[in-house]
Amino acid sequence: MRTGPFPTGPKSPGRPLVRPLHHLALLGLLLLPNLAWAQRRGAFEYPPAPRADVIEDLHGTKVADPFRPLEDDNAAATKAWVEAENKITFAYLEGIAARGPLKERLTKLWNYEKFTTPRREGKQYFYSYNTGLQNQSVLFVANSLAEAGRVLIDPNTLSADGTVALGGTSVSDDGRFVAYSVADGGSDWQTWRVRDVATGRDLDDLVKWSKFSGAAWTKDGKGFYYARFPEPQPGADLKGSNYFQKLYYHELGKPQLGDRLVFENPSEKNWMFQATVTDDGRYLVITVRKSSAPKVKVYYQDLSAPAMRPFELVGSFDAKYQFIDNVGPWFYFETDKDAPLGRVIAINVNQPAPESWRTIVAESTSALQNANMVGDRLIATYLQDARSLVRVFDLDGWALRDVPLPGL
Repeated sequence: MRTGPFPTGPKSPGRPLVRPLHHLALLGLLLLPNLAWAQRRGAFEYPPAPRADVIEDLHGTKVADPFRPLEDDNAAATKAWVEAENKITFAYLEGIAARGPLKERLTKLWNYEKFTTPRREGKQYFYSYNTGLQNQSVLFVANSLAEAGRVLIDPNTLSADGTVALGGTSVSDDGRFVAYSVADGGSDWQTWRVRDVATGRDLDDLVKWSKFSGAAWTKDGKGFYYARFPEPQPGADLKGSNYFQKLYYHELGKPQLGDRLVFENPSEKNWMFQATVTDDGRYLVITVRKSSAPKVKVYYQDLSAPAMRPFELVGSFDAKYQFIDNVGPWFYFETDKDAPLGRVIAINVNQPAPESWRTIVAESTSALQNANMVGDRLIATYLQDARSLVRVFDLDGWALRDVPLPGL
């Protein structure tokens, strides 16, 4: 849903942003004859894969691994085998009669402009825009919602072959800088850079070996928090295991080598950290994960005394705790602790024991999808009867009103 006059791209009143895709069900029917043919034995002459007589002794059990040579993705034999396999694959795909019409139809359906909701930082608005078929959306900045924006970061120009992708972006609160990460060749590794919004040019700052991390600016705009792994051994950056992530603070204008270590746990190799600076700038909230599961631990640090170590606020990986915001020492979280459908709680940093937690918004009969704090209000979005329900609460949990939505 558009909420204002967006500054670029043709206006398209009435054009739906979500298209019905039931026609994709035809895909299976179109490809069935080809799949049946491909499944016949002897339809293809596959190239022999590189092999070796490798047998591992795992605690007394002999395990054969004849295809161990394929683990060397840079070996000439591996590259030749991949190339031969690709020749078979693409020759088969090019012979599918429905492929051309299907591509043409999908191209038409996907060719519509796309916007993200503008986000105001300082006196400017930041949003992403895609004309329709661009590989990556472009980050724009505008002085107001009524005037045309300008390109700030176009990830489609980061590499000639399109293999460099824009990862995370984080704008400083005053709107002067945007920290952005790029990933090369589909890798999870992120390299962070900082762009001056006014000039559109990058600063000299370069932060490497970050992965699964955002960038959290301090309120003074002098630097940001990020998570990184130890630098891998040469040649192992794309295939080595990554353990012992650490949380750092990078000060603008300083080399990464001097970044301040904020948090780590040398005894827990799987812990990963996400940093958030509270809106009042007083606290750093550190969310700790040890897997892809949403169950987390939470620490906090008083930024008025940055020399002090972070303190534990939620001490066990027993539930989801999504930080919303704080009001003084009270930290608000969306959680499924003792509430499978979700609730909002508040924890006082001076009395963090679970028995002192306050339930602000109790569990409902509908699933709580997310909650945000806007001014002195909580905005909660529920899934009710397969549609969105948006409800406004005060900070003590009293329901004030529902937000009328334009449709399902």
